[in-house]
Amino acid sequence: MSAPVVEAKGLKRTYEVKRGLFKEPGRLQAVGGISFAVEPGKTLAVVGESGCGKSTLARMVTLIEKPTEGGLTLDGIDAVNPPSGKAKDLRRMVQFVFQNPYGSLNPRKKVGTILEEPLTINTNLSSSERTERARAMMAKVGLRPEHYNRYPHMFSGGQRQRIAIARALMLSPKLVVADEPVSALDVSIQAQVLNLLADLQAEMGLAYLFISHDLGVVRHIAHDVLVMYLGIAVEQGPKERIYERPLHPYTQALLSSTPGVTGTKRQRIVLKGELPSPLNPPKGCVFSTRCPYVTERCKVERPLPRLVDGRYVACHYAENFLENPAA
Repeated sequence: MSAPVVEAKGLKRTYEVKRGLFKEPGRLQAVGGISFAVEPGKTLAVVGESGCGKSTLARMVTLIEKPTEGGLTLDGIDAVNPPSGKAKDLRRMVQFVFQNPYGSLNPRKKVGTILEEPLTINTNLSSSERTERARAMMAKVGLRPEHYNRYPHMFSGGQRQRIAIARALMLSPKLVVADEPVSALDVSIQAQVLNLLADLQAEMGLAYLFISHDLGVVRHIAHDVLVMYLGIAVEQGPKERIYERPLHPYTQALLSSTPGVTGTKRQRIVLKGELPSPLNPPKGCVFSTRCPYVTERCKVERPLPRLVDGRYVACHYAENFLENPAA
C-alpha cells in the first residue's frame, strides 16, 4: 500500500453568519469532521446534494481556505500549519479543475499563455522551455498544435475543459481536485473528459478528489466514495460495496434516483422535505428530518461513523439493511 498523497483527519469548517443588528452571529458548520486518505493513482469521489459541504471541503484541500479544526497533510507534510518555506511546494502539489470551463479561463489570453502562466509564476524555466512543456501537455490532453495561439472562445466546452485540465497539470501535481468537472458539458462529451482523466491518472499516478452530485459519473471514475449530508460523512468506503448494497438511507435514496447505475432495479425512494439549514441542524442524526426509517433515538442521538460490512456508516440501524436491503 502506498503512502497517501492527501490525508484529512476530522476536518471542520465553521463560518460566523450575521443575523441582524442586535442578534448574536450564527455559527454555520459547512463541514463537520471529515476524515479520508487518497493514495497515488486512486480517486475518492465526494457526493451529495447542493449545500452539503462538498465545495467547502474542496477549498480546504486545495489550501484556499484553512480548516477551523482538524488535520490535513499533503505527501506527509502538515498543510494546515506548514513548516517554514514549504507553503509554496504544497500549493504546487495540489491543483484545482473548476466546474465551469467557460468561466475558469481568461478570455483575453491565448491558450499557450494560459498554460505557460503557472510555469512563469512558479519556475525559472526559459521561455522556450515553457513553450515546449505547454505544447507537450496540449498533445497529452488531445489538443492540436495549432490550438496554441487561439483564444478560449474559439473552443467547445469539452475542449475548454481539456485546456483547464492541461493547465492544472503544468506543475506536475500529485493531487488534482476536480469540482463537478463535467456537469457543465453535454452528456456525449462527459465520457470523453472522464476517459481523459482516467488515462492521465494511469500515466502520471495522479490522486483525484472528485466532487460530484452525479452518481452515474462517479460510477465510472471513483475507487472510493464519500457520501456527504449537511457537512457530515454519512457513508464512506469502496465504490463496489456502496453501489451494491448502500447501508445509509440517504445513500439508498441517492442511488434509487439514478436509474440503472447499480445494475439492479431499485424502488424509487422519494425524500420528503428540504435540506435543513446548516445554521440550525437537527439535534440527533443530520438526516433524521427526511429519513423514512427515523426513530426517536435518531432524533436525539447523533450516530458516529462505524465500520459495517467494509465501509463506514453513520446510522444507528445500518446492520438492519444488511439483512433486509432497501429494495
